[in-house]
Amino acid sequence: MNQMLQDTELSSPQVQSTEVQSPEVQSGETIDPPPARSHPRFAKPQRIAFVQSSWHREVVEECRIAFLDEIEARHVARAQVDVFEVPGSFEIPLHAQILAKTRRYTAIVAAGLVVDGGIYRHEFVADTVIKALMDVQLRTEVPVFSAVLTPQQFHESQAHFDFFRKHFAVKGIEVAEACANTLLSLERLRGQVAAGIVQGA
Repeated sequence: MNQMLQDTELSSPQVQSTEVQSPEVQSGETIDPPPARSHPRFAKPQRIAFVQSSWHREVVEECRIAFLDEIEARHVARAQVDVFEVPGSFEIPLHAQILAKTRRYTAIVAAGLVVDGGIYRHEFVADTVIKALMDVQLRTEVPVFSAVLTPQQFHESQAHFDFFRKHFAVKGIEVAEACANTLLSLERLRGQVAAGIVQGA
């Protein structure tokens, strides 16, 4: 049922750590925070569909929250992002395809956590979802971004929930960055095609 919502550790013995010390600050002196990063603006309005699975919602929603914060910083207002919820990750590709075919959205973002008792089953589901999302993108020419994750190990423990909540928040930022950069790149490319600078097929 579709519901629209509002709103390996690597170590190397060769690596040496160097401690960076901040300059001393005299009493009463303040340090200005670093300037906020500026992001390029879009030539045309963007509208994004965010499709998330409700399986382990408390984990997956961290991706959505972080995505909305980051995409807003990149000049796409929250009001321009429509959020849809589906039962599980397996249901995401069909919803993405229907949304892409409406031509209402310039991008679609998918988020889900695929876990199950059998390792082959959940890896199969994740691979199937990713391939299907790529097919949607190529068929419709609407970019589709995936934050559908499959942990090698997931236990129903508070420690694992806390870890993956933080991990999904990071993924939300990353997928927003990828989404915004791709939309900017496609704007430039389509402009070049329209101007005859790049010849279309």
